[in-house]
Amino acid sequence: MTTVPPTRGDQWTFLTNHARVLLHIARDPDVRLRDVAASVGITERAVQLIVGDLEAAGYLTRTRVGRRNRYTIDPTVALRHPAEADHPVGDLLGAFLHREDTPAP
Repeated sequence: MTTVPPTRGDQWTFLTNHARVLLHIARDPDVRLRDVAASVGITERAVQLIVGDLEAAGYLTRTRVGRRNRYTIDPTVALRHPAEADHPVGDLLGAFLHREDTPAP
C-alpha cells in the first residue's frame, strides 16, 4: 500500500494559533502556557509570543497571582482584520464556548 503525500489543501485550518490560544485561555483563565502549548500543538515559546501579541493588542491582560498568571479577556475589543473589524472578539468566543462560559463585557 502506498502512502499519498499530503497536499497543500490538507495543511490549512480555519482558526489561527492566536485564536486557538485565546479560546484555550477563555476556557481556563488560570491555565499554564505549557498546557496551552500541548493542547494547541505548538511550542511553549510560540504560545508566549502569541500571549504577548494578544496582550499588546488589548485582547487580554495578565495578572500575577502568587507564582502563576491569571488571564482576563476583554470581549469588547474588535477583531483585527478589516473585514471583521465590526465584530468584537466576544462574538468569536461565544461561537466556540458555551454561552455561560463566555466572558461578560
